[in-house]
Amino acid sequence: MADRLPAELGPLLKAARERLAAAGIDDPALDSRLIVEHFSGTTRTQAIAEPAQRVGSAALSAIETALRRRVAGEPVHRILGYREFYGLRLSLSPETLEPRPDTETLVDAILPFARTTAERLGECRILDLGTGTGAIALALLNAVPAAIATGVDISEGALAKAAGNARDLGLGGRFKALHSNWFEKVSGSYHVIASNPPYIPSLEIGNLQDEVRDFDPHRALDGGADGLDPYRVIAAEAAGFLEAQGRVAVEIGHTQKNDVTGIFVAAGYVLTGTHRDLGGNDRVLVFER
Repeated sequence: MADRLPAELGPLLKAARERLAAAGIDDPALDSRLIVEHFSGTTRTQAIAEPAQRVGSAALSAIETALRRRVAGEPVHRILGYREFYGLRLSLSPETLEPRPDTETLVDAILPFARTTAERLGECRILDLGTGTGAIALALLNAVPAAIATGVDISEGALAKAAGNARDLGLGGRFKALHSNWFEKVSGSYHVIASNPPYIPSLEIGNLQDEVRDFDPHRALDGGADGLDPYRVIAAEAAGFLEAQGRVAVEIGHTQKNDVTGIFVAAGYVLTGTHRDLGGNDRVLVFER
């Protein structure tokens, strides 16, 4: 049985950090702070300025439950129920991939084109394939007020979460959630087609980090035998929905640049940009017809 958590904020933070550190959690200081602040409704400033502030019993109980879940291996943002992405707070569900900083590279890669398109034409139509939480589409909508987006997903649970995130961020009027297997139910034409598709080879999913393998939906990870099936679909079908001089931007696994480029070039595309993530790995490719 774990020691009873102290009710004063400063000692509570210290005890939570020590509990996670003893369990071998990678970043116990950050995770303990996120958990304590979230469930106690306090801030980092309060912890520094008012360490003797008392935390109520209901909050302590919630913090205890959250710490046990984290010690058992559940990712901290799954426990909190949200993740920050491109400055936006996005709610998560079991049906959505947890958006990660690497995917912000995709927003960075396509945002200048989306902005110039909106300035030139008065609008920019965006299609986000495999939208999940809506992360890519909503980050672009937030940055480009004249843009509109359709978020496509095969998971109705993911679409409900994406639509909810759009509403919560005040972007619901410019975001449409569409239940479709890739392009099956898509109509219209778009200036930007963006996707962070599943790209893990099926047999490698078992080797992923526990936090990814056990908590991210496998349908959002599994890219088929060689991890490239979704790129084949996008390259084969996107042209029918892409405006002249439009762009297709895809996130890739860090070893997949040559294979994915080959798939798109064979389908009539030209690679116009390669973008690296914060770790220096090839992460996003941008193509045009």
